[in-house]
Amino acid sequence: MEAVFSRDRLRIRLSRLRDRLWIKPLVVCLFSVAGVFAAALADGTGLGDIVPEIDSDSIRTLLGVMASSMLVIATLSVSSMVSAYASASATATPRSFRLVVSDDVSQNALSTFLGAFIYSVVGLTAAMNGYFGRAGLFVLFVLTVTVFAIVILTFLRWVDSIARLGRMGSTIDRVEQAAAAALKRRRQAPTLCAAPVRPDASGRAVFAGQVGYVQSLDLPALQAWAQDAQVRVVVTALPGTFATPGRPLAQVIGGPEDLDFSCVVKAFDVGGDRLFDDDPRFGLIVLGEIAGRALSPAVNDPGTAIDVIGTLVRLFTLWSEPTPVADQAEPKYDRVEVPEISARDLFDDAFTVIARDGAGSVEIGVRLQKALACLAQMGGPEMRDAAEHHSRLALKRAAKALAMEEDLAELQAAALALRTPDPA
Repeated sequence: MEAVFSRDRLRIRLSRLRDRLWIKPLVVCLFSVAGVFAAALADGTGLGDIVPEIDSDSIRTLLGVMASSMLVIATLSVSSMVSAYASASATATPRSFRLVVSDDVSQNALSTFLGAFIYSVVGLTAAMNGYFGRAGLFVLFVLTVTVFAIVILTFLRWVDSIARLGRMGSTIDRVEQAAAAALKRRRQAPTLCAAPVRPDASGRAVFAGQVGYVQSLDLPALQAWAQDAQVRVVVTALPGTFATPGRPLAQVIGGPEDLDFSCVVKAFDVGGDRLFDDDPRFGLIVLGEIAGRALSPAVNDPGTAIDVIGTLVRLFTLWSEPTPVADQAEPKYDRVEVPEISARDLFDDAFTVIARDGAGSVEIGVRLQKALACLAQMGGPEMRDAAEHHSRLALKRAAKALAMEEDLAELQAAALALRTPDPA
């Protein structure tokens, strides 16, 4: 299981590298430079005797056109991406910025344009100084035509993508995908492959050394330390928890009094922002923020809030689906105990903002009640209890916000069938 979690840690690191716009362009630029010099290696073979002769002036002309145009297109792509990022932050929520930045199509387009620019400049310089022979010029010509084709195809795909990047619908879809991935991983391993928390889980508290959000846990390190110290470690701060020097990250049960807890603290990756990867609740919070902004008087877009409610129903449907036995992760960290995420917490993150900001809108209230009724029917007892609780809260908020009794009666009619209507 060590290898599994090593791959999981690698997944987290690679995911964070996707947020850096310079990673892919740097890699592509290095390959571009390598491709130019690799073309010269053909001169040391017999390829020059069988390939047609290519005029060096034609290659220099092609490379010159590419060099003069690619930098302009790369600048245009950056400005378009920045506009899309600003649009996503302004229309949806600033918390969606990280997902928009990690858009593969835009990053690949920027990498291709910069790589083509570097390739053309290096190739043009080498060709003008007689670096290539007959075979090298032919290989360079083939590479140049190939790069042209890649640039054209990438540009067409990028134009289609940039038209939707940063738009409300696209942003909601990206948040849904991130939340679904995190929910699926947590559903397969409710305790992160650790042991469930025992009733007697109380010991010496371990506190964070800095203020921030827990972004990930290094469970292999916790297991190894607990094994050596012959103790149990009870995790009390899951990814997404706001860590402070006064809030314990974990409880250590057993062992001598002079134990060094520094390894436990280092196992908790604490940063300034919440991340989507291992924090299923964060995706639900962001969707609630998008709906809340859409319901604000300045925006007044109930359609977006209704779209978000439908998205939340899909996510909770995924959460309620039974996990196949083959996909269930077996507990491997017997000395580490991790609590499960409760359905009540998930419902609080998802529906509280919508019920509060949409209390005065009968169409939002009806759609919300229908969604909660659907979730109560498909989920287990815990989900049903959470759905009924939020149904009652939504009706109480609506009773204070709606001026017409008919509107409130419509909401009550749409409420959960097995819930006793609240007289409020």
